[in-house]
Amino acid sequence: MMIQIVQVVFRFGPLLFAFGFLAPLTAQIIKSAGWTPPFGLSSLTTGLIIGGLLGVVAQARGRWI
Repeated sequence: MMIQIVQVVFRFGPLLFAFGFLAPLTAQIIKSAGWTPPFGLSSLTTGLIIGGLLGVVAQARGRWI
């Protein structure tokens, strides 16, 4: 049972990394730089979009680079 859970987590590792680390990091960079996200979005929403896109690309390709 535990092995199956770990396998699922590792299968979705790039998405978890993107939403758990890259999205908040991007939001903090946007805030600290004083940038205003487009279309009236919040910095966290913009971070989630950017991080999510990077995570989906990494998930589909199987690597980050």
